Amino acid sequence: MKARHADTVDALVLGFTGPRFRPHHLVLAVGDEGGPARVSARLEPVLAVRVGEALSGTAVVGERRAEGEPYTRVETDMVVEVLAGSGRHGTLTVTRMR
Repeated sequence: MKARHADTVDALVLGFTGPRFRPHHLVLAVGDEGGPARVSARLEPVLAVRVGEALSGTAVVGERRAEGEPYTRVETDMVVEVLAGSGRHGTLTVTRMR
């Protein structure tokens, strides 16, 4: 029997891909260890609209790359809750905004 495990952790939003008002993915800093920026799984439509509303007033810092994908870097203190999979690919799935 194969059992998959995922931990719920908080992550700081560094940026997004796609349009600002309905982002496709978030670029996140997970944990306190200051590791590399990681790209989340695609956002659910309702969550994408909520995140877009929260990002509407943020300042754009510039364009960057994370995991080979270009993203828009923003200056925000928004934190989201993610399921961090422990499998081979370690997918980050955003579950809600904090």
